Amino acid sequence: MARSSSLGKTAHLILITLTYLFLWVPLIILLVFSFNSEGFPSPWTSFTLKWYQELLHSVYLWKAFGNSLIIALSSTMISLCMGVGLIFFVSQGGKVERYLPLFYGSMIIPETVLGVSLLGFFSLASISLGMTTLIVGHTVLGLGFVIPLVYARYLELDERLTEASLVLGASPIQTFFKVTLPLLRPSLITSALLVFIISFDDFILTYFCAGSSVQTLSLYILSMIRSGISPVVNALSALLLFISSLMALMYFQISSRSKLFL
Repeated sequence: MARSSSLGKTAHLILITLTYLFLWVPLIILLVFSFNSEGFPSPWTSFTLKWYQELLHSVYLWKAFGNSLIIALSSTMISLCMGVGLIFFVSQGGKVERYLPLFYGSMIIPETVLGVSLLGFFSLASISLGMTTLIVGHTVLGLGFVIPLVYARYLELDERLTEASLVLGASPIQTFFKVTLPLLRPSLITSALLVFIISFDDFILTYFCAGSSVQTLSLYILSMIRSGISPVVNALSALLLFISSLMALMYFQISSRSKLFL
């Protein structure tokens, strides 16, 4: 019995190790070869930082980076404002339970289908593709994450706190902004970080909604890869990996802290 238990633990450890190797070995290779003096996929020769120097001096790359940043920030803020507006409507007695499944569409429907649908809508409405359509598309995608997260947290709030605020003479609007909204702050921050990461790294929806006038970072990387794998792509990917990991760490830290107050 003890032997079978030991074998089970060993198999479990091996499975976990292989899973982490499967996930992290490609990323480690990418990081290592971003410092290689020769172009990818040449073998390792010597350490260099020239690819990062080229990355810093690439004007078009940083323009694409700025576009991605503007789109991600805009879609995140709009998604949050619409999410807060929905919670405010619910707190004032509005009924939205029947319509909540609509916001899960961006998580259930394949992103390719969502991108084609948005492209068809913009074409039908004669809206030129560009920065505006990208922000709209990423906002639609972000609402599928913001509203379920924030609404689930709202349902877990202690109703006695809002009742006490109303009994003490506060108006429903004052109660929402002074009591309800501060209690929702952790879920708002975590959903904002999640939507920002998804929007900043998104490619499929961007490909359908960008048109030819706007180039985001994901589209710029695609154009670089089409002409051959440049070592600058490795350096850029390493930088994006660091930024995404930092934001993911912030997301999990805030999420874990918010659970302490549930």
